[in-house]
Amino acid sequence: MQRLPIRCLAGFAAAGLLAALAGCGTTPASSYVSPGDRTVAAASGRTLPAKKLMRLTEVHAQTGMTLLEGPTFDETGRLVVVDVTAPAGEPKVIRVDVRRKTSEGLHTDGTGAYTSAQFGPHDGRLYLTDFATGRIVSLAPDGGDPRTFFSGEVDGAPMNPDDLAFDPEGNLYVSDSRGYRQGKAQGRVVRIDHMTKEATVLADGMAATNGISFDENYRGLWVSELTENRISYFLLDGKGAVASRHTAVRVDGGVAQTDSIAVDADGNLYQALHGRPAMAVYDRNGERLATVEVPAADARGLESATNVAIAPGGRKAYMTVSGPAGGYVYTFEALAEGIRQSNGG
Repeated sequence: MQRLPIRCLAGFAAAGLLAALAGCGTTPASSYVSPGDRTVAAASGRTLPAKKLMRLTEVHAQTGMTLLEGPTFDETGRLVVVDVTAPAGEPKVIRVDVRRKTSEGLHTDGTGAYTSAQFGPHDGRLYLTDFATGRIVSLAPDGGDPRTFFSGEVDGAPMNPDDLAFDPEGNLYVSDSRGYRQGKAQGRVVRIDHMTKEATVLADGMAATNGISFDENYRGLWVSELTENRISYFLLDGKGAVASRHTAVRVDGGVAQTDSIAVDADGNLYQALHGRPAMAVYDRNGERLATVEVPAADARGLESATNVAIAPGGRKAYMTVSGPAGGYVYTFEALAEGIRQSNGG
């Protein structure tokens, strides 16, 4: 998620505008892909042009912003996105028919500042991270039946959940984007068991943890830190714990910072950028393959590309882009097909 300071969200609440917002190793050599095996190596330095699909939102008078996030496809092929700064009464979850270029409000409430969306593989419900209150909320696919799946402190500290990813069993892996406290990085990666709802801290001391996605084989997690422009790789031990952790990619973002992450069927990473309406694309070995760019004629008034969903089984990608000009969905041709790891988060 584009970094909205807690004080900014708290300021909305104080003004009555948003009522309740207040490693030890490396990847084994067996997983290494040689340069000759890279199916998209020829794409190095390539620009992937993004085309405007539609405008979804305008800047909200009450909050002074609009910020689209968390694109994810439902079972019918419709795209679901969240508007982080939508005030009470306006759609906070929006469903988009990408073929007809139409949209409808799916859910609103008086408290949520939702930053990501994912459908649970175990129950088909839509899970939302509430950055302001620390909750994980779930909805029925039609937007009804809201339930609080998780709330409260984790290891004695409140969460600011940003993005999430599900493993095949339905357990949640959450980027807890707590930023800095007294000069010390407080961000975490938290695992929540979908049966017991027990929360476990997998990593801490991170700088504004943001994007999180499994690799294409569910062997590890890619995790970005917004204020360090760094992507780390967490090799998992098969039991939900971290076997090793290392810095995998240092993003040369200039004025931009690392936001959400998606992964395609070839294991390529799509790293969204806060501060620029673009995405950086890397292969699993850290080589920069391409940059997704909004046309220069459209870029005025667009500040960030926050996230992307690649249509499952296809290569059409849908990127959420926002700024003073409003909230938009742009499309581009991904380097490989979409899978679950490229569908929201």
